[in-house]
Amino acid sequence: MKSPGYRRYRLFSHHLASDRAARSSRQSGSPLSRPAAVATIAALGLATGISHAQVLDEVIVTAQKREQSVQDVGISINAFTGDQMKALGVQDSFDIATFAPGVHISGNLAGQNTQFSIRGVTQNDFNDIIEAPNAVYIDETYIPIAQGQTFGVFDIERVEILKGPQGTLFGRNATGGMVQYISRKPNMEEVEGYIDTSFGIYDSDANANEYRVEAAVSGPLGDNTGGRIAVLYNQRDGYLDNIYPFGEFGAGSIGASTSNSPGPGAGADMGDDDTIALRGILQFEPSDRLAFTFSVNYASTEVATGPYQSKPTIGVYDGSGPVPGGAFPGELVNVIDVAPGETRRSICADGTDCGSDQDNNGQPDDFVNNATGAPPPDGLADLGRIGAGGDFFGYIDPDGEDFTTSGDFAFADQGSIDTYGLTGRIEWAISDSVSLTSITDFKDFEKLLFIDVDSAPVNQSANYAGVDATSFTQELRLNGESDIIRWVAGVYYLNIDTDSDNGLKFPVNGLVPGAFSGIPGDPFDLGSDAQLETNSYSVFGQLERDLTDQLTFIIGGRLIREEKDYRFTQSLYPTQDSNQIHQGTPILIGPDFSSGVPAAFTDSTSDNLWAGKIQLDWRPNDDLLLYAGINRGVKAGSFNAQLAGGLPVPTSAIPYGEEELLSYEVGFKSSFSDGRTRLNGSVFYYDYNDYQAFLFTGVGGVVINADANTLGAELEVQSSPIDGLDVMLSLSVFDATVEDVPFRVDGPISKDVDPVYAPEIQIAGLARYEWPIASGMLSIQGDFSYSDQFYYNLRNFDADKYDSYVLVNASFGWTSADENWYVGLSLRNLTDERAGIQGFDLATLCGCNEISFRAPRQYLVNAKYQF
Repeated sequence: MKSPGYRRYRLFSHHLASDRAARSSRQSGSPLSRPAAVATIAALGLATGISHAQVLDEVIVTAQKREQSVQDVGISINAFTGDQMKALGVQDSFDIATFAPGVHISGNLAGQNTQFSIRGVTQNDFNDIIEAPNAVYIDETYIPIAQGQTFGVFDIERVEILKGPQGTLFGRNATGGMVQYISRKPNMEEVEGYIDTSFGIYDSDANANEYRVEAAVSGPLGDNTGGRIAVLYNQRDGYLDNIYPFGEFGAGSIGASTSNSPGPGAGADMGDDDTIALRGILQFEPSDRLAFTFSVNYASTEVATGPYQSKPTIGVYDGSGPVPGGAFPGELVNVIDVAPGETRRSICADGTDCGSDQDNNGQPDDFVNNATGAPPPDGLADLGRIGAGGDFFGYIDPDGEDFTTSGDFAFADQGSIDTYGLTGRIEWAISDSVSLTSITDFKDFEKLLFIDVDSAPVNQSANYAGVDATSFTQELRLNGESDIIRWVAGVYYLNIDTDSDNGLKFPVNGLVPGAFSGIPGDPFDLGSDAQLETNSYSVFGQLERDLTDQLTFIIGGRLIREEKDYRFTQSLYPTQDSNQIHQGTPILIGPDFSSGVPAAFTDSTSDNLWAGKIQLDWRPNDDLLLYAGINRGVKAGSFNAQLAGGLPVPTSAIPYGEEELLSYEVGFKSSFSDGRTRLNGSVFYYDYNDYQAFLFTGVGGVVINADANTLGAELEVQSSPIDGLDVMLSLSVFDATVEDVPFRVDGPISKDVDPVYAPEIQIAGLARYEWPIASGMLSIQGDFSYSDQFYYNLRNFDADKYDSYVLVNASFGWTSADENWYVGLSLRNLTDERAGIQGFDLATLCGCNEISFRAPRQYLVNAKYQF
């Protein structure tokens, strides 16, 4: 049996009358009403036959731990069914951000580690001991490792994006918001399934192709038992064309060997993906009051080195150049793009050359004193900026921001990500008004990914990011209701055990003298190794009471006990292989020097935290919901694991405190034009105390606490003005400020800044038209998304931001009359726009910034068969 939402991948399916009928069947919202609600919705959907769509699919969400129409929930939510996501071209978990106002992406590793940014709330620390402030869940189970937020989307029933603090019911680190993916469940009645294949060609000189296969089968396995198995295979070639050794630097000079190559296979194309994923679900219902669900999932991904490119940049200092006595040139106050004729390594206040900072101590001290002829204080060679307009080593990307580059530290299949998980769920209807739900979950994460720090044909250094982590969660909750009251109460336990290996790799044949021999080209790793165990215990509850037929009062809260045990070391490791880490006995070099010798940093914390919510919902009629509320969100403090060799960081800066958010929001949800149009909007103000912001300086960074505030508004309209035509348009506008951010830890200069990865304006739109023909149905669709410019470094230097962009997609499809077949043609990134993803400022290290972009234009053909 085909699910109602599948028909013609339609974005819109039934009239508002269906909304009202389904709403009535779920008015109490109790989980116990689920079978009746689903049956009602399915019947309404099937009753439409293959008639034209008239209004958006009614998406049923569980934002308040019970099933409700998205239009009945007084929370700013964007929800999409799996078939809607298919029509929108969503393949990776973060793709959906394009179509949700106020939602963007952040992260690191040139898109290989991507997290959500919601209303300017984000975290882009690249160490996996951190947890993101926007929580991501799969089937109500929390993903605690930031890397885990990046995954392939397949066989998904829906996604829910909740904006604003969700700490009451989804208490784990949901200060900014929450994204939840819900898998399709087994069909207990009859066998069904599908296979969905696609082939794409990228418009780049790398001649990259992409093959993707998604399939699932489901059906009864016996009395009261059903199962579902889904699989995803994706194979994408690298679309970033690497022409290394073009522009190679260092071969036979500055102590390097006759070859600059960091190893066999160097210079591979980047941007590839080779993923296989599997999910199995078994459901058993021994009675109409008891259900058991067990699921297992596994995914394995291999990728090349992260697809960063390089652009030349230059630092600006606020002091004068070299003077007798070797005075330093002050503080770094800006980074700008390099002009075509520029030969200075950095710019002093008097316009002279301040030198570079290749030992990364915060001062450009590798110059020769022009007045005295004194050698550099650290003994480094005075390299200059070799070649006007390039980085320190004379490199200029061969086509600027297009998809051809030259990078030496780039290897095929160098990186790997492996995850698996087990989940058990029990649902028990204790009575007609009370139910109990138990969710037990275990997850395992392993990864090792690499990037080239200078992203150029210069064998200087690379960065590796490894993690081996597990998580275990247990939730027990009760849901109940009476005529005028609905409530939920529960307890939650979380354990996260993380071993993070992050560091700098100085490869074979490199320019940097070996740490053990002092000979250039003798490889070693400079590692930052951190072990963090977190135990979190919480109790939570929420009560809704109908004060009148139209007015509802909501109050909720969560009490949290958070315990952390931490150990952090910085060490030197001998190594030989550019694709491996930690190949020898380490030598401890920090980070704690309080006893006069290098030592590990260890600490334990125990904190009591709380989150809460108070809100009023007013529904003057069936077509309008008005809501106003105050939410308090909280995210526990934790610890930094800064890269060794970075700017000096005192041990007092390793711990950072909890962040607290007070959110004030008013909004509305409405339907009109006889149910053909929905208009939703909200206005919000965020008042942050000790916002956790990532401050990147030199080649590393730390999380700091700084107060912040945001004022914003969102508006979304969804309409079927005529039969067969569906239109969506959304707008997000906000003004956010992070206050008194220092340019470096314990530095003398600070200023108010914009948060990173937070475009102030976002607009997205879609139009889709479908019409019948003798053999079925044809459809044509176009969508666009606009993002304002945004910074990728918290200091907001001029060179550290991406320009605004517009992404455009188009598709044309045919669905057979029996709805078993679909064939489509798509153009993604139709105008071949350069849309920035992630970047890092390395102006004082290599005279460059790392930059990365969304994939180039892609031509795609898709075919799906279902039974």
